[in-house]
Amino acid sequence: MPESAETEPLVPRRRPTQERSRRTFDALLTAARELLVEDGFDSLTCEQVAARADVPIGTLYQYFANKYVIVCELDRADTTGMSSELSAFAAEIPSLQWPALLEKFLDHLADRWRDEPSRRAVWLAVQSTPATRTTAVLNERILADQVAGILAPLFPHQPERRARMAQVIVHTSYSLLSYSVQDDHDHQAIVTELKRMLGGYLLSVQ
Repeated sequence: MPESAETEPLVPRRRPTQERSRRTFDALLTAARELLVEDGFDSLTCEQVAARADVPIGTLYQYFANKYVIVCELDRADTTGMSSELSAFAAEIPSLQWPALLEKFLDHLADRWRDEPSRRAVWLAVQSTPATRTTAVLNERILADQVAGILAPLFPHQPERRARMAQVIVHTSYSLLSYSVQDDHDHQAIVTELKRMLGGYLLSVQ
């Protein structure tokens, strides 16, 4: 990747506006997700993605400059979906009952990482370069901003610390969930420790 682009967030060249274009765009992302799980990020190529999606390579390049942009878009899609789910949990469980919210949402998140191998494949892929990591941080910040809002009633007078805590919670959760689904790891035991860790963290600053 060009040095000048290393710290710029990676986004598609354009996003589809018509139904047919959206189907093509989604087919490319679905193909990339499948290939990531099957072969890993190092082996992923734009040519493979286009072939799997049955889309001309020139059409792929209309949307994505390279495979780094593709995995960042997959990460954004995962983040958007998780953001919607977090909103639903937050509406169901009041902020002041944060232990129940934390327990329920972490269980849901852990199930996603266990049952959908592409979650970890995408997360690992976006850790691969400075530009993908920059974009991943921006995506994580979407969730962190939500978490900070949920924590607001607990720490109403510490907005800066609340924002920092939310970022720590989100990144720690993703890192340990990635660790939990590796071969020979006890997924549920690690999730239990994650709950204890984050619960103790929040209790320590009240």
